[in-house]
Amino acid sequence: MALIQCDFFSDALGLSTSMYVILPQKSAGQIGMESSGGKELYPTLYLLHGLSDDHTIWLRRTSIERYVAALGLAVVMPAVNRSFYADMEHGLKYWTFVSEELPRIAQSFFPLSTAREDNFVAGLSMGGYGAFKLALSCPDRYAAAASLSGALDVAALAKRWEDNGASEFQSIFGTQEKLESESNNLFMLADKVAARMGPKPLLYQCVGTEDFLYDDNQRFLEHAKQKKLDLVYEEEPGEHEWGYWDRKIQRVLEWLPLKA
Repeated sequence: MALIQCDFFSDALGLSTSMYVILPQKSAGQIGMESSGGKELYPTLYLLHGLSDDHTIWLRRTSIERYVAALGLAVVMPAVNRSFYADMEHGLKYWTFVSEELPRIAQSFFPLSTAREDNFVAGLSMGGYGAFKLALSCPDRYAAAASLSGALDVAALAKRWEDNGASEFQSIFGTQEKLESESNNLFMLADKVAARMGPKPLLYQCVGTEDFLYDDNQRFLEHAKQKKLDLVYEEEPGEHEWGYWDRKIQRVLEWLPLKA
């Protein structure tokens, strides 16, 4: 595998930013590592970080490079700060960046497939919200999305934070009405995808039963069931922590509909 630290300028953000990229490499000599490569264009997993993290965190807390080595899968890990993958009310246009600019730039720099069936997105916590937001907003571009302990009911989460005196969600989304609008609300985005005639992304959702976001996940799960979305749900004992996410990202990689 090749691991690339990529620093580049974002027009959407108006500043320089960074991403880590894992690229497959065909090799017979790496001790202790299976490897798969040689394709002209690689399927790609966009792997999103949580609220307090950055583009380095998946590499620092898991063995994601080793986990994907035998799959022939590229992994793109961007940095979005504490943006909730939104065009912030008082801040930068991170939704425009991650939904439009990032795939275009990554595909121009690296041999990544643009085909829908080769593009996937996953994330944890805030990144789980971002993963489902991307797949449900852009179902013609992503074949599958996975949420690990995702912040899937941002309206309820924002209300809890406001009750505790926090105003960060106002800086990100503005008013509660904007937060609950279709562009930010996974429940409304799920409604839209369920009603469309075109292809719908496969969804994977997991959460630990002791996670503080467990109830939010249950609300989204029930809504997805009502809308008959193709969603695999798994729960087990676990909290909001990296031991759980390290195990579950391996499960996500098993679940992804990669072509042989």
